[in-house]
Amino acid sequence: MHKSHTLKTGYRTRMTTKQLLQSPQSAAEAVVQVLKEAGIDAVFGIAGGHAGHIWAALEKYQDCIRTVLVREESLGSAMAEVYGRLTGKPGVLIGQGPWILGNGLLGTIEAQLSSSPMLLLTDFSDTPELSLHGPYQSGRGDYGGWDARLSFKGVTKQVFEAHHPAAAVHATQLAIKHAMAGQPGPVAVLFSISAFTGQVSPEDSPRLYSTSAYLSRKSKHVDPEAIQDAAAALGQAKRPVIIAGNGVRIGQAYSALHNIAQSLNIPVVTSPSGKGVFAESHGLALGLYGTFGHPAANACVGESDLILAVGTKLSASDTAYENPSLIDPRRQVLIQLDIESLNASWSFPADHVVIGEAAIALEALREAAVGFDGHGIERVKAYRKPYLHQESAQFEDPTIPMSPPRLIAEMQHVLPSNAIVCCDAGENRIFMMRYYTTREAGGFLQAAGAGPMGYAIPAAMGAKLVHPERPVVAVCGDGGFSMSMNGLMTAIEANIPIITVIFNNQMLGWSTHIRGPFAAQFHDFDHAAIAQAMGCHGVKVNTPQELAAALREALIAEVPTVIDARISSELSYKSLIASFTDAPDLEGVKKEVGVAD
Repeated sequence: MHKSHTLKTGYRTRMTTKQLLQSPQSAAEAVVQVLKEAGIDAVFGIAGGHAGHIWAALEKYQDCIRTVLVREESLGSAMAEVYGRLTGKPGVLIGQGPWILGNGLLGTIEAQLSSSPMLLLTDFSDTPELSLHGPYQSGRGDYGGWDARLSFKGVTKQVFEAHHPAAAVHATQLAIKHAMAGQPGPVAVLFSISAFTGQVSPEDSPRLYSTSAYLSRKSKHVDPEAIQDAAAALGQAKRPVIIAGNGVRIGQAYSALHNIAQSLNIPVVTSPSGKGVFAESHGLALGLYGTFGHPAANACVGESDLILAVGTKLSASDTAYENPSLIDPRRQVLIQLDIESLNASWSFPADHVVIGEAAIALEALREAAVGFDGHGIERVKAYRKPYLHQESAQFEDPTIPMSPPRLIAEMQHVLPSNAIVCCDAGENRIFMMRYYTTREAGGFLQAAGAGPMGYAIPAAMGAKLVHPERPVVAVCGDGGFSMSMNGLMTAIEANIPIITVIFNNQMLGWSTHIRGPFAAQFHDFDHAAIAQAMGCHGVKVNTPQELAAALREALIAEVPTVIDARISSELSYKSLIASFTDAPDLEGVKKEVGVAD
């Protein structure tokens, strides 16, 4: 990267901006140089179409950018989405336009709905001189072709076109800027074949400057008046609760969330996409709230007189479809912290709004409210108490096939506290959200924005690349496994030793339990043998003891491991849907901890 020089003037100190290029080079190589300057150290996809030029240029950058070849674009899109979600830098998916759109939507839509920074470097697959005659694969939007820009516009935050070499480089810089600015999201760059024709030089227009100028600069400013007003409202509360969402993860605000909860003694619940941003083993944690939330978490939210919502849109699906027994602005004060002002007072009117980076806003609020005591430790104990015996019995259930809670309890027992668990869609995810306890912030990931099946395995590979020092486990059903098991080929080739645990009940659990077995049942495939044939370690388990042994072996294995675990199909996700008619005695809880009205 070119360094800038500091100039002293009579009024201020400023940085001179260096040119990106010192000599002519191919546009594709300059695009890769931009990725390097942005600190992006991994890219994903399949070489194809005009984007293959970028793929070829990556060969010269193997010392600083890891290129991961996937077997299908959906796998690369999920890996890129997770890379962006965990690092805050855009995850990059590279490939040919029709298939980045057609196959890569799995991760792209998840990035759009979960606000993960992502970069799609793709193409029009065009033949410019014959574009009016409908050439093969052309996405220019002319008669006889398809409209790439219009198509990508519907699923991304922004779309840029590049039709000549200098524009190819500049568009990539602008795409990185837009992917990271404000509320992050996926941005597409569509390259014409003409963008890779010839070279780009320092004299070309638009002028090309170092990428540092385009990188997102996190503002340390939040409105002090808004902070003071929110702190004053908090100071009047008797039963506050924090609802933490995925924005805490995107904003890398784990420590700030922990600090404000600990300092002010406030209980913490999380949204589904926020699960994992706060250690659920903490004395202030009540776990997931909402439609599939723990009754204790829902009771705490329902009886609260003030809600501090951090990085969550408070969507209908999260809030039990806006059930007033859970959140009701007519009886509760709502403080909402978000990076995007449009998200504040979206689902519910907020009394106090703080716009800014989650970590900065939380720290400012903590300092302004110092000395406040939300009686969280006592309240959490009181809310948990009615469910301890029932949950203990579920976790020790000796029935074979294993029930999902029993299987999850064994995972909990064997996996180290720093493990990262990545969940698929479907019934297995509902069970994991409810019964798996994260013990360190950042230990749980799921596709809660779009909720696609086939997400867990590529998500786990992406997480393992970002955190190679931590064990990473993909949890999926037998339906989800069959959608993305080819990802294990990449795991073998790229040396990404993830662990996959299959909740195998020979059916689509959600579909079966909602409408019956028709068109939702599977043959009894030996998934462990399939994994072994790929070169993975594979084992079938039927008992908790076999599962524990397989997990311990997998934790020290140097190759990917697949554990095919047979589970019971008796427990339905429907039994975990929140009910507000059998909540604990709220008045009794209030009196027990001394926070009654």
